[in-house]
Amino acid sequence: MPDKKLIELAEQVGVALKAQGLMLATAESCTGGWVAQAVTAVPGSSQWFERGFVTYTYISKREMLGVSQQTLGTHGAVSEQTVREMVTGALANSHAQIAVAVSGTAGPSGGTAEKPVGTVCFAWGVKNGEPKSATRHFPGDREAVRRGSTEFALNGVLGLLPAVLK
Repeated sequence: MPDKKLIELAEQVGVALKAQGLMLATAESCTGGWVAQAVTAVPGSSQWFERGFVTYTYISKREMLGVSQQTLGTHGAVSEQTVREMVTGALANSHAQIAVAVSGTAGPSGGTAEKPVGTVCFAWGVKNGEPKSATRHFPGDREAVRRGSTEFALNGVLGLLPAVLK
């Protein structure tokens, strides 16, 4: 459940989006909708939040967001290549102008030597633009990884907005 800090961050995102008349879409895997939940905890968020996709499996990433089988087969779900395709798909399958995507390994199992538990990939995109992506490692248990990922995703949206505003 999003805490006060996440909701305050979502409020900042909302103020910035609403000021520019922009809508946000989310494409989430390991966060299971936490980003969308934080956003929709803000009263009036329907003015700037368009929709959220929770795509936990490979098939849902392919069917709902158009992530290619080749990308998933070559790089896996926890990869910047995959989240860039997720964010592009969220923009293509919504009326939003801005999107964020999150995919990672929240634990307690599922990690590998190359992608240990706590590894999370992010992408942010603007309609008709080239997505930006990043990978971070979050310490702690499953909840801590998901909370940290949600905060990082929302901060990334805020960081993207100055580029959009120019």
